[in-house]
Order: sequence, then C-alpha cells, then structure tokens
Amino acid sequence: MKLHDLKPPAGSNRPKRRVARGIGGKGGKTAGRGTKGQGARDTIPAHFEGGQLPLTQRIPKLKGFRNPFRVAYAVVNLDTLAGFTGERATPDTLSAVGLVRKGALVKVLGRGELTRALHVEAHAFSASARAAIESAGGTVEILPPPFGNGRPPARGNALTNR
Repeated sequence: MKLHDLKPPAGSNRPKRRVARGIGGKGGKTAGRGTKGQGARDTIPAHFEGGQLPLTQRIPKLKGFRNPFRVAYAVVNLDTLAGFTGERATPDTLSAVGLVRKGALVKVLGRGELTRALHVEAHAFSASARAAIESAGGTVEILPPPFGNGRPPARGNALTNR
C-alpha cells in the first residue's frame, strides 16, 4: 500500500449540503433559518453582540498602564559619591548637596569607583555598589521604606477621584 492508495472508507465522506436551491426538498426556500426574524437575515455583522456595548468599545485604547504601586528611586552612582565631601552619605545630606530631591527614596548603583571609606545610608543598593563600598573600607546601611513593609500606597488619578 502506498500513500496514493489511501482513501477514506466508503460512506464516511458525505457531500456538503447545498442549501437554498429552490423550494423543493430539505434545505430549500428559507434553508433552515426559519421565517423572518434576525436569524433569517444576512445584515447582522459577525461581531454584533445583541445590542450590548461591543467588545471593541469596552476595551481601553491607550497602550500600557501606570502601575499605582511603583516604587521610584533617585539613583546615585559611586562616581557621584566619590566627589561627595563628608563621612556619612544619607538621603538628607545628599539632598542638601543637591544630588537627590528632598524626601526621595535613594538607590546606590555601582558605576564608577570609590577610593575612600564612606558610611552610606540608602533605601536600596545594587550588589556591585555594596561590594565596592565595603571593599573601600566603608559601611552600608539599608534604610526601611517610609511606607513600611509590603507595597506602597496606591497613587494615581484613577484612585484619587473616588
């Protein structure tokens, strides 16, 4: 037996019913659609949802969304801290110098090098920044977030208008 010899068993493949070919026989005239009514007509679009607001109008049109629980950090790199004068770098001292905004959450990243011992207090550190500060003889202190443990309070226009 070869591929070209294969065929379905006799009687399993029936021809498709050709409806609406005159009034004689089954499937003629109204062709299984009944008489009158919405289902008998061909003017309803395929995406019609029976009068409720269509899905295309219900979904939001703008791309993406704004995460109301996003935690935004003010970034300070090691090369910035190298130019910092003082022994302790805290968010308050950094904001007094103008490196970060007042009340911002500070994250220290590892770009650049630190050559002197410095006590750094911040809300977050990258692994490379922590290693570089400690290898230079400094200390690292992680400050707790002002909103406590867990996620921050929700922000955004959609939440404040309620």
